[in-house]
Amino acid sequence: MITKEEVLQLLRSTETFRVERTTALRDMDKFQEAICAFSNDLPNSRKKGYLIIGAYDDGSLSGLKVEDNLLKNIASIRSNGNILPLPVMSVERFEYEDGDLLVAEVSPSLVPPVRYRGCTFIRIGPRRDVASEAEERILMEKRASFMATFDATPCFSAKITDIDTDFIKNEYLPKIIDSQLLAEDDRDIKEQMASIHLYDTGHDCPTNAAVILFGKDPKYFMHGAYVQYVHFAGINNGSEILNEREFKGCLAKMLPLLENFVRDAVVTSRPVPISMLREQTVYNYPELALRELLMNACMHRDYQSNMPIRFYQYSDRIEILNAGGLYGEARPENFPNVNDYRNPIIAEAMKALRYVNMFNRGIERVTTMLKENGNPAPIFAVDKITVFEATVKPSLSFSKDEECPENAEIARKIAQKIARKNVRRTFLAIVENPNATITELSETLGIAERTVKNHIAALRGKFIKRVGSDKKGYWAIIASE
Repeated sequence: MITKEEVLQLLRSTETFRVERTTALRDMDKFQEAICAFSNDLPNSRKKGYLIIGAYDDGSLSGLKVEDNLLKNIASIRSNGNILPLPVMSVERFEYEDGDLLVAEVSPSLVPPVRYRGCTFIRIGPRRDVASEAEERILMEKRASFMATFDATPCFSAKITDIDTDFIKNEYLPKIIDSQLLAEDDRDIKEQMASIHLYDTGHDCPTNAAVILFGKDPKYFMHGAYVQYVHFAGINNGSEILNEREFKGCLAKMLPLLENFVRDAVVTSRPVPISMLREQTVYNYPELALRELLMNACMHRDYQSNMPIRFYQYSDRIEILNAGGLYGEARPENFPNVNDYRNPIIAEAMKALRYVNMFNRGIERVTTMLKENGNPAPIFAVDKITVFEATVKPSLSFSKDEECPENAEIARKIAQKIARKNVRRTFLAIVENPNATITELSETLGIAERTVKNHIAALRGKFIKRVGSDKKGYWAIIASE
């Protein structure tokens, strides 16, 4: 981030294409247009741009006192979804004798053109404007010079006829491009798609993002591009299969089907008495939480993998497993506070199509919705390199015995196979409380923690497995009935 002394130098700088000074405090449109323009870096200076709030055009300070609300509002521009692809920016407050300055430092985007509510803004010297068709083409050529993500690279074996261009024209473009600009755009569909990273004009083929989002048969090009749903009667893969479905096709067509299926076939409800005269409807899983997890799986998955997204429903939990672990800046130690995008073009499209509402809020939203519905907190396996796994348990309002009547019978049969009495007692204690820690099991059984660990070592891999981390995970039975 720029230093306090460098800010003063910048106020007097003649590099006007890098600086926008303003005394406005509430003109969020103006602020976001400026950040969009700096992101596009039309002069290709590869220098950062600066929105400076609290200064006049001559560089003098207005005497502004920067409040926390203003700081939060400017910082929220990065992830509110109005500027796509997401800008790379940081915000800082600087205090001087003549007043405060709020400075937003914006880095040039690696994937221009960047748009604010469908319009591509650029800086032309000291002013900003909407890019012309020729200027947009320059930005597209700049993007091609950078290393692209998988969704931005060309799908060499695909042709324009493999893409549902009618859907792009009639449904998608009107959602991401300003209506007036779209009405004046007389380019052919290939050039229009190229401007939004869906077509590679150099190789005359669609990008991988176009195939995944709007392809007529994405699975033909990417074998793992589908969602596999299986409903097991018991608590492991060896139990009877009650239902199975395969959701395939482009995301634009497949996601609505997946939404409807979750609502109609996965989420169940029943009345629970809360007083002598009143009942309350409770749900096994909150629909919007499952939807959020599935949308995130489709958005973040590694589409180069041949493994489908696994949506497995057991009698005591739902597991959603997709290829691709944490990506980029996101790591186990900073999850879920830091997020990064393996597929930025797909993420941008899903935001435009309203399948995701806010960036970097999914985990928080899921946790809140589960808590409000009476479900235990979700478990995220973030320490795996090649996969990301989310586990959700049903609402505590649903009786375990009624919802999973076969659990007790399965546990009883397994217990009969365990010859050592003390190990059998530990197994039954784990069945009774799968979330129990070593210390809690030691206290419950009245034995040393070291003994508990030895018993678990004898059971692990044969009768039980650990789901999630050592601290926040739980024990699950893995033996078949």
